Amino acid sequence: QVQLVESGGGLVQPGGSLRLSCAASGNIFSINAMGWYRQAPGQQRELVATITSGGSTNYADSVKGRFTISRDNAKNTVSLQMSSLKLEDTAVYYCNMGVIVFARLVVDAWGQGTLVTVSS
Repeated sequence: QVQLVESGGGLVQPGGSLRLSCAASGNIFSINAMGWYRQAPGQQRELVATITSGGSTNYADSVKGRFTISRDNAKNTVSLQMSSLKLEDTAVYYCNMGVIVFARLVVDAWGQGTLVTVSS
């Protein structure tokens, strides 16, 4: 099966930076799109950024210009570089990947989430 593990979350001051990473492991043949989602307290989960297998990216308007998503296909990882962090960025961040396993089935894989707290 496939497992995703996020890392890099923590406490950061407003205006600071943080880098999140997510590594996939298991029965992986290849990975299609990768993305990051987040869920703030009292809010629904929302899409933050995505990146296709070809490297095309898109971002939520709220993070455009501040966050950068990237991937390393050799390591089966996706990262999210966050800069100029705001209080509103506080949330649990989840990585997501469309993983093709060796059975040629596409698995919609999710990590357990990593908490990012922006506070002074």
